Amino acid sequence: MPQTIVQKILAKASGKPEVNVGDVLEPKVSLAMSHENAALVLNQFLEIYNGIGETANVWDPSKISIIFDHRVPAESKKTATNQKKVREFVDQQGISKFHDVRGDEGGICHQILPEMGYVLPGSVIVGTDSHTTTHGALGAFSFGIGATEMASVWALGSILNVEVPATIKVIIEGELPKFVTPKDLILYLIGKISAEGANFKVLEFYGSTIKNMSTSGRLTICNMAVEAGATSGIVPPDEETVRYLREEAGVTGVIDIITADEDAVYDKIVEIDATKLEPQIACPHTVDNVKPVSEVEGTKVHQIVIGSCTNGRLDDIAAAAEILRGKKVAKGVRMLVFPASSRIYTQAVEAGYVTDLMKAGAVVMNSGCGPCLGVHQGALGDGETALATTNRNFKGRMGNPTSDVYLASPVVAAASALTGVITNPQKGEN
Repeated sequence: MPQTIVQKILAKASGKPEVNVGDVLEPKVSLAMSHENAALVLNQFLEIYNGIGETANVWDPSKISIIFDHRVPAESKKTATNQKKVREFVDQQGISKFHDVRGDEGGICHQILPEMGYVLPGSVIVGTDSHTTTHGALGAFSFGIGATEMASVWALGSILNVEVPATIKVIIEGELPKFVTPKDLILYLIGKISAEGANFKVLEFYGSTIKNMSTSGRLTICNMAVEAGATSGIVPPDEETVRYLREEAGVTGVIDIITADEDAVYDKIVEIDATKLEPQIACPHTVDNVKPVSEVEGTKVHQIVIGSCTNGRLDDIAAAAEILRGKKVAKGVRMLVFPASSRIYTQAVEAGYVTDLMKAGAVVMNSGCGPCLGVHQGALGDGETALATTNRNFKGRMGNPTSDVYLASPVVAAASALTGVITNPQKGEN
């Protein structure tokens, strides 16, 4: 029977020749990732062993990754104590893929996993974070789970009751116009199919636009697949995947390329002409409230945020630096930049991007999630408006339910920082 990529991955991880959509499986897990919520996972994990007379040891310490990123450095006594507890557990269990609050190897979990070579095509990756979908950019089946489920994975090495999802094939053709980025593409798709349009399904990306896209852009697209309700997003691994893993992630071992059968059966097919897109904006308070920038330009903003697991990579920072170089952030606007990892921060310093941004008036923060989730760094005041390259704009997302959050690409964010209002970077180019 013809199989999609995810069907093939799940069949292999479950020891079956093939699987059908709707089958319920118990696949082996290639990598289990948590961040600060590892403290909650740990409580659930210890509960499993409570009173049964067995020592609480994880199934394979080399296949567990814990990365502090949401509240770094710790913003409260509670967070600091939880992080301390997790560090002690990591030492006790011998978990090697641990990334603490450090300037040499820290960063956001969804950036650390790819750049450290922890993600390989054909693998099954679970994470206690909804944006675990990011890693489908490298051809993995990667999805978010809860803390209780993760405790079970820590104990067993497999994930229980996984229903094989149907897949939506997304075909994107054509060259993106100037100042239109992968972020605009995924915002357009979410606006087109809605925030529930891919519920419990996989978005599988094809077409010349994807074929010619860098791994950084693919990570952005798969990161936001969950905002359309998808269980996961996935890009078929190709030459770019192998190049990234060999040249940037340092992978030296075998890379297993799994692709879909040509006659695989899809739930539906969505086609997009990339050549006709303009920069997109997700307006408050839902990610699928997407409009072309021309419909919202002129909206006043108080804070610009460039960063997060969606758009905090080097090409994002480079694009912003190019626009801001030799100019000034508008008065009354705060511009915060969060490199997605320490490696990216270092590269941005060496390339001069950090200097460009700071001379323009931006504040370059430590690597981490920053204000994206509204609990740490950069909260909004009453009635304020932010334009961010992050992935969610729900009411109160940046810490204040009376504020508004618009989502955009780093290009639109940087152009808007100069004017203090949402700005179309394409203006003045023709």
